[in-house]
Amino acid sequence: MYFEIVGGISDVETIAVGPSVRRMSELQARYGEGRWRKMKGTAVVRLDDGRLLRAELHWYEAHGIGRKAFKIKRLFE
Repeated sequence: MYFEIVGGISDVETIAVGPSVRRMSELQARYGEGRWRKMKGTAVVRLDDGRLLRAELHWYEAHGIGRKAFKIKRLFE
């Protein structure tokens, strides 16, 4: 499912840090070494069919590398 984040992300929380991140080796191989964190937050997203909905997003981020691998975990109607 393609989506675009419209505006900012709110209610940001850290889910996992360092060795607790299960995809650590994949993230380091693809994007580089860093202190990877799994994060979650909510934002308004535009889906590929044009609808604007509020969604819970999960992603990974590391200092100096940025936010990577966004995915929608839940849509709020």
